[in-house]
Amino acid sequence: MGERLIVEIERLDASYPSSFNSGKSVFFFHHSGRLQGSDNRVNGVINQVKQNTMFVTLQADELPDWMEGNRLGIDLLFDEASYREMEFALKKVISGENKRVEELREILLGNTQPRFDSKTERKTPHSIFLKIKPAKKILQAQDVAIVHGPPGTGKTTTILAAIQEAVESNLSVLVCAPSNAAVDLLVEKLVDNGIETLRLGHPARIEEKILNQTLDAKTAFHASFRDSKNSEKRLINTSNLPSNTSEILAQRNVLSANSYTTMMREDSKQLEDYIRFDIFQKTKVFACTLVGASSYHLKGMNFDLVFIDEAAQGLEAATWIPILKAKKLVLAGDHCQLPPTIKSQTASKDGLAETLFEKVIQRKPIAAHMLQVQYRMPESIMGFSNSWFYKGNLIADESTKTHFFLRDENPLEWIDTAGSGFSDQLEAESLSTFNPEEARFACKYLNDLILQIGIAQFRQHEWNIGLIAPYGAQVRLLKRLILETYDFPNLKAFADMITIDTVDGFQGQERDLMLISLVRSNEKGEIGFLSDTRRMNVALTRAKRKLVIVGDSSTLTQHPFFDRLLAYFEEKNAYRSIWEFDLG
Repeated sequence: MGERLIVEIERLDASYPSSFNSGKSVFFFHHSGRLQGSDNRVNGVINQVKQNTMFVTLQADELPDWMEGNRLGIDLLFDEASYREMEFALKKVISGENKRVEELREILLGNTQPRFDSKTERKTPHSIFLKIKPAKKILQAQDVAIVHGPPGTGKTTTILAAIQEAVESNLSVLVCAPSNAAVDLLVEKLVDNGIETLRLGHPARIEEKILNQTLDAKTAFHASFRDSKNSEKRLINTSNLPSNTSEILAQRNVLSANSYTTMMREDSKQLEDYIRFDIFQKTKVFACTLVGASSYHLKGMNFDLVFIDEAAQGLEAATWIPILKAKKLVLAGDHCQLPPTIKSQTASKDGLAETLFEKVIQRKPIAAHMLQVQYRMPESIMGFSNSWFYKGNLIADESTKTHFFLRDENPLEWIDTAGSGFSDQLEAESLSTFNPEEARFACKYLNDLILQIGIAQFRQHEWNIGLIAPYGAQVRLLKRLILETYDFPNLKAFADMITIDTVDGFQGQERDLMLISLVRSNEKGEIGFLSDTRRMNVALTRAKRKLVIVGDSSTLTQHPFFDRLLAYFEEKNAYRSIWEFDLG
């Protein structure tokens, strides 16, 4: 892939779960021990993990001899580069050595008023863009604009319209997001809209369907790439010349072997630089993660417009990295959905939990615009989140009234597992929580529901399904039950239309049918990080036609959020006990 080595490895004991995930940095070592020196260690990035096999892209030009055919050890690699880049960015912001960065800093931290130019609206010829009210805010902003986009309100559509306007105005654009998944989603939509986009980042961390937009792929497809490879081959052949080559060349009155090798290396480097320059010249939009904005490929580059999507999920320190390259900034997100991941409780309490997005909305609300009309789900699915998180300000578009499977079917359902004997357990390897009985019931219920709605209906309308849980261990169990057994034939037949993931992995996505397995069921009433209600807001707002929750009310309702949520389902006549179902 893009001239990178990919290895497939198989573990000897597949009886225990694994905490390895795609996108993680790892290192291989010889089975005889880890501390054998750098020659017996090679780093890589995980592409894909199955039950007992894993694909890893190596950060090496060729496969080391000690790896091939031998028993290997593999471990997660702590990547401190991201933290170094965040620290470097903060020092740059604090120093004030860049005047534009200093101006943006004072505005974003609330010390200076953001500026808006109402005359800009009359200058643009793109009337479609101007019909989107928050897009006007982006257009008129001279420093920063905020798009607050609750679920289903068209935040992505607004961003795409603004990017399209910027591209047609010949402005340079950088698009970022905290996660690779969020960046990939934007890149896919940009390419679908015909905008030439370059996705920077390691190919192993990028969705397969947009790999053609990476620098590796575009380099491999470039018309001059073959010349570059031929140059490399000549260079290799030159390095393998006999020892008396210098004398032979000298007699023929030509360059020495060393000089020839140097010249060939310079030619190869110039060709690589030309290919990269040509790709960059044709690129309209550059896309990467927040930390990816520190890439050496972008060194020395500044952009007329920097867009940061899912900004409410980005650590402030990471958010500053792309801002260092911005003349004008657009932040888009929703601080009522997923917060950034912070592993240190001390750092969280000391202020790291508050994102730059939240700071700007609180301190400079003039820069923000909240989208209010949502186009995803019927009012009954939207209702609880609208009341709890958005003060009742959201409006369900008229078109959502047609979002149903069966006209008389309730789009909401809570299946209460209280008293069933289901209980959560801790997965020893990952320390993640799972609930085997609940997972099996969720699969059986979904299997039967597909049959009830109609397999032909699903196929005809291309309805898709989301199966999510807050814990990775439960997600892994659900995948095994559906993809690796034949216990649920309807689900296996629909595997191409089912997405199984954590709640965090579903932000920004939607599915026609969503089933949430809440996992927690214990006598102590412990619900772990389910108490972070913003995570639940994401889970509750992914469904377009039907939302099903499977959870233990006796455990969950000890928290006021879930107590009120269950009451809402009861008000909508959407509560059912697990004893109404055949558990055989």
